Order: sequence, then structure tokens, then C-alpha cells
Amino acid sequence: MSSSLIHILVVDDDSFTAEVTGMILDEPEYEIVLAYSGIDALAKIASDPLIRVVISDMNMPGISGIQLFTGMHERGYKLPFVLLTGDESPPLRLEYPMDAIVTKDAALEVILPKVVASLLLKSQPFLNSATEATVG
Repeated sequence: MSSSLIHILVVDDDSFTAEVTGMILDEPEYEIVLAYSGIDALAKIASDPLIRVVISDMNMPGISGIQLFTGMHERGYKLPFVLLTGDESPPLRLEYPMDAIVTKDAALEVILPKVVASLLLKSQPFLNSATEATVG
């Protein structure tokens, strides 16, 4: 894993879906880290301080995406969190303060990269200022 890349954790119990989600986020500055369960995700968050965003499926055996989100917060991890779901999301938005809830549909390929880019800009403004200062 490269320390110069932005690590994005994709969590899904279906390995094919996890890999497809990673391919949707295929950008030269990203390194996609895959986890196949909530427990695996928590271990990777604890061992990889370069993870900047977590993208998780909602329905997984053992630890659901919602339980992963609450587990992260209980452990003090405040990383931007995107929940991917095929379910209706308005009740979830009221109950859980996630950064984004994105529906798995035909628009995912367009919406997810924009959501991730926006979250990275909001969570790391100091990096953007430093980059602009060195470029200009």
C-alpha cells in the first residue's frame, strides 16, 4: 500500500460487488482497500491510518453497515462514511448521522465518485491548500 495515495475502504460481504464498487472509484490518487465483513473492516481501519473514507454495504451478515458505522464511532473513528443500500433511506438519514447514503441503482457509477470526492474535500481542506500552494 502506498502512503502517497488516498486509501478508501470498501466493505461488502460479496467479493464481486466489493470489487465492482472499487472499480467505480478507479482514480489514480486512490488506493482501494477491500474488506469482506464488518469485523474485517474494523481491523483494517485500526491497522491502516491512511484510510480516509469508508464505503459500506448495508446488509451484511454478522455486522451490518449500520452496526459498522456505530462500531466505528464507539471506537473513536470519525471517518467519512457512505452507506450503500437498495432500501429506502429517509428513515436511516434521521436515525444515523452518516455522511451519505447512496442507493445501489443505475446512477451509482455517476453518484458514488462525486460523493467520495466531495467528502474528501470537506474532510481534508488543509491538503487542498498545501497542494495549491506548491502548484502555484
